[in-house]
Amino acid sequence: MAITGLSMGAHTHAVKDAHEAAAIMQRLLLKYPEYKSLDMPSPSLEDIAVFRVTPTVISVLDYTKGFGHTDLVSCC
Repeated sequence: MAITGLSMGAHTHAVKDAHEAAAIMQRLLLKYPEYKSLDMPSPSLEDIAVFRVTPTVISVLDYTKGFGHTDLVSCC
């Protein structure tokens, strides 16, 4: 009964522009700086796919408020 999280439906679009994809990867490193400290090479943009995700519906799950409790968040 302690489950909390998000459930999301969304549309995805592949990011084809190399500069935009590189900027997205940089923002990920800013958000998760612990990945910089790992001894793993950064993936080449030719070896990965980057997608833009546009939510259409989001449900906030909070079972601490009762079994199956969700709050719907409207998306524009």
